[in-house]
Amino acid sequence: MRQLTPYLQKPLVVVGGALSFGWLLIAILAPLIAPYDPLLTLQPLAKPLTQGANGEFFLLGTDMLGRDIFSRLIWGARTVVIYATLATMTAYAFGLIFGLIAGYAGGRTDAVLSFLANVVLSFPVLVLYIVIIVTIGASPVNIVIAVTFSSAPAIFRIVRAITIDVASRDFVRAAITQGESTGRILFVDILPNTTGPLAVDFCLRLGYTAITIGTLGFLGLGLPPPTPDWGGMVNEGRAMAIAFPHLVIFPCIAISSLTLGLSLLADGLREVNEAKERQA
Repeated sequence: MRQLTPYLQKPLVVVGGALSFGWLLIAILAPLIAPYDPLLTLQPLAKPLTQGANGEFFLLGTDMLGRDIFSRLIWGARTVVIYATLATMTAYAFGLIFGLIAGYAGGRTDAVLSFLANVVLSFPVLVLYIVIIVTIGASPVNIVIAVTFSSAPAIFRIVRAITIDVASRDFVRAAITQGESTGRILFVDILPNTTGPLAVDFCLRLGYTAITIGTLGFLGLGLPPPTPDWGGMVNEGRAMAIAFPHLVIFPCIAISSLTLGLSLLADGLREVNEAKERQA
């Protein structure tokens, strides 16, 4: 509990964590919280806080197909949280492994891996996402592949830089002298020293990935319909947004609140890490 105290004393961590884990809890409990089936047609274009002909209550209204927006937002949270987390963790798996190898090995290995990472990073991220999805098709697996391919190089560069710094320290040299295996040095001696900066980057990157999934959904390149998808909901409702603004306002608020929570959490974690470094 003492280890958590510095984090709980930071308002940014508390507020950001509440928003982020609040959406996570909503995603987990979606079948219990959602009042209606997100694909069920009830009453088209009902306004928020209105009652349906059969006694239904529409907290956030319904879309043009009569589907309850509140239920679709809740199930959409599950979609965003699952695929954004899966894609970010997959990108981190590749970025961590190759970043550790490049930073520790150096020489030609580092040069080749860094060159490949720089080639990918030279492309605009959104354009790269669109090219990948258009090429291999829109599906949950392909979105994970696109995010992994686009994000892993940036993670690689962060891990590589930290690894180069940590590998020059005395405890790593002592481990080499003692004959420890390369795998043990990388994952036991070096990797734990990267957790602080990487935790901050993970929160930010998770928010970027959530925005990416929403953007792809808005462009019609996200999860195939009728899967509840916040970006897809905005895309579906934009043509009628002037007459029925609730069609786009609530999905936009959902995306913004999740991203804001993750950004605040990252800022709070950064402040705590900087305070620990000053005390060290």
